[in-house]
Amino acid sequence: MTQRPGTMRLACMFSSVLLFGAAGLLLFISLQDPTELTSQQAPGIKFSRPRQPHPDLPAGGSKDGDLEVPTERVSRDLSSRAPRGLTLPVPDQPQPLLQRGTRLRLRQRRRRLLIKKMPAVVTIPANSSDTPFIRPGPRTLDGHWISLHRSQQERKRVMQEACAKYRASSNRRAVTPRHVSRIFVEDRHRVLYCEVPKAGCSNWKRVLMVLAGLASSTADIQHNTVHYGSALKRLDTFDRQGILHRLSTYTKMLFVREPFERLVSAFRDKFEHPNSYYHPVFGKAILARYRANASREALRTGSGVRFPEFVQYLLDVHRPVGMDIHWDHVSRLCSPCLIDYDFVGKFESMEDDANFFLSLIHAPQNLTFPRFKDRHSQEARTTARIAHHYFAQLSALQRQRTYDFYYMDYLMFNYSKPFVDLY
Repeated sequence: MTQRPGTMRLACMFSSVLLFGAAGLLLFISLQDPTELTSQQAPGIKFSRPRQPHPDLPAGGSKDGDLEVPTERVSRDLSSRAPRGLTLPVPDQPQPLLQRGTRLRLRQRRRRLLIKKMPAVVTIPANSSDTPFIRPGPRTLDGHWISLHRSQQERKRVMQEACAKYRASSNRRAVTPRHVSRIFVEDRHRVLYCEVPKAGCSNWKRVLMVLAGLASSTADIQHNTVHYGSALKRLDTFDRQGILHRLSTYTKMLFVREPFERLVSAFRDKFEHPNSYYHPVFGKAILARYRANASREALRTGSGVRFPEFVQYLLDVHRPVGMDIHWDHVSRLCSPCLIDYDFVGKFESMEDDANFFLSLIHAPQNLTFPRFKDRHSQEARTTARIAHHYFAQLSALQRQRTYDFYYMDYLMFNYSKPFVDLY
């Protein structure tokens, strides 16, 4: 019995479909990744292909948002940020994909811990230099440098908080030449130094002169050259554009001192030694106003002013002679609530602070802050003990009024009260 032609065509088509289906199945099986096949798994075990990195993250990155920097880049960045001579540990390099989830989390924790321990780059606020704080050079000593860096951050924080609380209007004031009249300029290393007398200013000017190439050593510069020469320029000698340019791009620094000690140091220097300016100008006026029955000789020379008489002059709102930079407030001399200083050093930690600053500006290796006493070298420096001896000559009310006079300096630079009965 013969089949119909239509039935034969249907059988051929069905056979063709089967053949194409079989070929497609074989092709699919040959292209399939064996790790996708999950048949014959033992109970409790699941095979899966190793997890691939997120497409938007480089290899070694994290998708959880905690750290989105590749390990290799972190290593390179930390090494490049480290000061010369300071060796910093770097994170491990990526490992094979065995136990990747656990190892990745461990590496991320190590990297986060390392980054948190790294000292942060200090960014200068809007009213100051627009460049990041420079890191120290080869003289760096890891932990010691970090301690000094944190000390700087704390000093600036305290100063800014005091300004925000008591001098809120300063931000809205414009800088005038008067505000920068005590600031000295060193253009080669782009440094601005605000002079605070009796806080190491003579030796700081010597350092600036060496930095400027005006002398080869601080020991070669005489006192009169420092104070009466014109080698160093003051910021107020520039035009307005020059002033604003330097304030916004140079590293600005000042050094301060405990106010009572600074006052006693100034008194000892200017009134307990012969002086052709302070005796006739200040001494005569002080003796005439505050000493009853002053001798004719004392009134003629102005010599022999006593500390209580000097303090009477200081606290008198109707002083017979004007104020002087050697005992004026730092807040008036340097305007720290108006000018955002990048570095705040202290006379009490002068050697560490000064040499740290020299490292920050990459000063020559052989330049360190001089230790010698500029004048009256045979006489002991004014210490807290010596200052207490002088202030013991005053009444409790005079001590309190003197503390009130320097209150902003005590507050801004975080000095403690020198006497327990002060409030």
